[in-house]
Amino acid sequence: MMDIGLILALLAMGAFGGFAAGLLGIGGGMVLVPFITMIFTARGIAPELTIHMAIATSLATILFTSLSSVRAHHKHGAVLWPVVKMLAPGILVGSWIGPWIGKQMNAPVLAAFFGVFVAFSATQMLIGKKPAAARALPGTAGMFATGGVIGTLSGIVGAGGGFVSVPFMTWCGVRIHNAVATSAALGFPIALSGTISNIYFGWGEAGLPEYSLGFIYLPALAIIALASVSMAPLGARTAHKMPVRQLQRVFAVILYSLATYMFWKAAH
Repeated sequence: MMDIGLILALLAMGAFGGFAAGLLGIGGGMVLVPFITMIFTARGIAPELTIHMAIATSLATILFTSLSSVRAHHKHGAVLWPVVKMLAPGILVGSWIGPWIGKQMNAPVLAAFFGVFVAFSATQMLIGKKPAAARALPGTAGMFATGGVIGTLSGIVGAGGGFVSVPFMTWCGVRIHNAVATSAALGFPIALSGTISNIYFGWGEAGLPEYSLGFIYLPALAIIALASVSMAPLGARTAHKMPVRQLQRVFAVILYSLATYMFWKAAH
């Protein structure tokens, strides 16, 4: 059983991740994975499993947080459902493959890969520059391939894919509000396929703690999802009342710190 200190830590982490997701329109995975890794390490889970489990557990939380986010965006008519339908098939394939690729990486390589991804995302947030519209959305084959790339990256790092899908859609002439809303809708198929993949490829793995389902640690999933879903709407409301650009810069610094921790983890 989990002690009260661990429960409180997971609640605080889930609340912070959910608030940040609602406030800044990012997936909680970039915040959650390093913190879950720290907690799993402190709990004595085998070092070769901590990052795999942190990524899998983080990805599974998006099943719940994406539904909350999509509902709000859909009420404003901002989700481009035809775009979702075109990207979803490739995303489902890529999100299944991503965890398999992650499983082939040893823990230090996976930690370093995640660190690079977070540092890139932090830089993107710090600069705050959106790509200029350069072309229209591609055809069916191009959207399938793009969805595959988004899904694979998301499956490897346990994130919702927004830092890939939003710039892509903006580059293709989609308005930023529609791109963010549509990206939120894409989080569910990413999380669904990636979660099933993490259960499948983690099934029977030696050294997994009790109450694990494949690479997913169910107690942590339940607590983090509860806190994240509760706080995401508050973050979204706050976004309309505060200078989000300054908050993005502060959050970018936090992400750099988390990336540094993952690089440190990769070296030890």
